Amino acid sequence: MTRSLVITDCDEVLMHMVVPFAQWVDEEHGVIFRMEDTSFAGALKRKECGTPLEAAEVWPLLDGFFRTEMPRQYPIPGALSAMAEIARHADIVVLTNVGPDHQAARMAQLAALGLDAPVIGSRGGKGEPVRALIEERRPPVAVFIDDLANHHHSVAIEAPDVWRLHMVGEPAIADKIPAARHAHARIDDWAAAQDWILARLAEKAPAPAPEAV
Repeated sequence: MTRSLVITDCDEVLMHMVVPFAQWVDEEHGVIFRMEDTSFAGALKRKECGTPLEAAEVWPLLDGFFRTEMPRQYPIPGALSAMAEIARHADIVVLTNVGPDHQAARMAQLAALGLDAPVIGSRGGKGEPVRALIEERRPPVAVFIDDLANHHHSVAIEAPDVWRLHMVGEPAIADKIPAARHAHARIDDWAAAQDWILARLAEKAPAPAPEAV
């Protein structure tokens, strides 16, 4: 019988990212990361003069971090134990926007922590890869977890039957990010999130159709 499916992001859902990233760009690049609104790129400023980085400078920093600094990352409290419990009831796939270049490293990073799950290193909106997973696996119920509102919007369009949980597990930025309008719930704590996810899996009912996307 086809199992239910949980599709989860990694950074700020399973693993802390912005705090170790901020430490690294400060130490190695003379850049301060201080998030004052929802803009990640706008949070990066040169330490010597305070001017924001250009948009074209941001991805090379992120790419450099994921290429060499993943060992700085550490789990969000409760994430791994929640994944272990959820795995008793559903298959887990990690869908992360680190891109194909860092997919293998991300899988190894999580496997070393005891989470042996397939990893898809995507780019852009997550709606299409979520829809592809649903079409491939045909789960009785599916749950999507991510910290970014645009991905919930994308999934609401491409796979509206999937339950969508907005989670920002990093306290340093959680209060800067409003609840995603296209998610069914916003929970930043893994104990409560685990209960919510297991309840959706037990119900085995598709998510209600969004009023507008």
